[in-house]
Amino acid sequence: MHPSLRSHRPIIMGRQGAVASNHPVATQAGLDVLRAGGTAMDATIAVSLTLGVVEPHMSGLGGDGFFNIHTGDGSGTCVNATGAAPEAATVARYRAAGGVPVQGPLSIQTPGLLAGLAMLHAAHGTLPWARLVAPAEEAAREGFAATHAYRHFAEENRRRLWPDAASAARFLDGGEAPALGALVVQPELAETLAEIGREGAEGFYRGRLAARLAAGIGTAGGLVAGADLAACTAERQAPISVAYRGFEVRQTPPNSTGFSFLQMLRIVERFDVAALGWASPALIHLLVEAKKRAFLDREAHGTDPRLGDVPLERLLSAGHAAAHAAAIDLGRAARLPVRPMAETDTTYFCVVDRAGRAVSAIQSLNSAFGSGVTAGDTGVLMNNRMAYWHLDDGHPNQLRPGQRVRHTMNAPMIFRDGALWGVLGTPGADNQVQANLQVLVAMADFGLDPQQAVEAPRWTSSQPGQAANYPHGGDETLTLEAGLAAAAPGLEALGHRVKLVPPLEGACSVAAIRVLENGMRAAGSDPRRDGWAAAY
Repeated sequence: MHPSLRSHRPIIMGRQGAVASNHPVATQAGLDVLRAGGTAMDATIAVSLTLGVVEPHMSGLGGDGFFNIHTGDGSGTCVNATGAAPEAATVARYRAAGGVPVQGPLSIQTPGLLAGLAMLHAAHGTLPWARLVAPAEEAAREGFAATHAYRHFAEENRRRLWPDAASAARFLDGGEAPALGALVVQPELAETLAEIGREGAEGFYRGRLAARLAAGIGTAGGLVAGADLAACTAERQAPISVAYRGFEVRQTPPNSTGFSFLQMLRIVERFDVAALGWASPALIHLLVEAKKRAFLDREAHGTDPRLGDVPLERLLSAGHAAAHAAAIDLGRAARLPVRPMAETDTTYFCVVDRAGRAVSAIQSLNSAFGSGVTAGDTGVLMNNRMAYWHLDDGHPNQLRPGQRVRHTMNAPMIFRDGALWGVLGTPGADNQVQANLQVLVAMADFGLDPQQAVEAPRWTSSQPGQAANYPHGGDETLTLEAGLAAAAPGLEALGHRVKLVPPLEGACSVAAIRVLENGMRAAGSDPRRDGWAAAY
């Protein structure tokens, strides 16, 4: 571990199991499941559903997710829990409307999260389904306390919530953000969760609950119909992976664009990162330039592999990485727009249990509070994932009814000598893979512990055209947290357009767990939101 960098929070350690998520209530739900004898997969279900209640602005039943699973015997699988565009969602319809709205009923896509959790439980669950749903139901019925982070997002998104009476009633107080510590109670969602606890996920997609969801969305003016819900299923996929300095880094495959993170690692591996020095202009410049080049490939090839070819073998090859590395000018920043010339929000968590099983999990509504639309009387806040589609002819991510959009969501997992070494990830749309790169380099190349790596000041790079949400904008800004201010003059001299933000005001909210050589689970959480880690 790196002795010279201090973290404000202590690293959390335990021999039996660990959970790190973006809310203390969800972390506790997962830890309780582990203590009760549940597996990492059981805990994942409890954490996922509880996060959808206590972080309603980030994820929930109305959203999507990916789950990267390690079963403890060296094998792994990914559960793709992402839904599809409604059958009524056509390019012509949205062109006539002037584009894809970033909020409101026409931004809603079929939600896949619960289908993925049901698949996870069927394959790996050991505790009863109702037991795993119970913490989320309790949090919805009894309420959770509005934190500073919740108040920030509620205040920032009042205009998104105001038009929908049900959303405004539950997530605001008289049209304003609730007071600090005020209870946010969701009785309608509690009843929906109770029904899911009794009847499983089937009713959400093909039963009475599905009919109520579709009716509520339709009344609001959305396109998701009963047939779209009935067609929604999760998919089991093999993870993709690359080697990095003796590690194996596994990642969620397309329609996740996590392959861009693996590309960055392949490029960066060709340089002596440690020799550049921690937080130096040279190190930041190299990582930013690797990111820019990986994002060119993300834009050109990121799609649902059922719709078009994603040439992963070539994109992750040594030759392709060498070509990208050779094109990097260590003395000058490149201008690399990803196409000719809104912040999204998500939540990440990870779990490791006593048997060494682990899950790297990410889930999202897309933007904060998603579409802003609650589906009728169900209490389910719906996503605005339609905003990820492109309308341009020939684009690999052009809108196709009934098909899955590409996702920025990704859930990495790291192995060394065949054994689990670490799990990490973050929300943050286009910034996710950038933060993941910085945290993994901090841990693998510079020896930082998970809490040090999570708290370390970070940067984010923007390119013209990279933004995930329609109309897919972006600029040439390199944003640095204040802890990297000393590097700013050097980066500006290299041609970067630098913007400084206060400490801990940068993007993303990382959670990370390391399995130490003696088997100890060491967990770190991010103070940039309500992150919390626990272990026993």
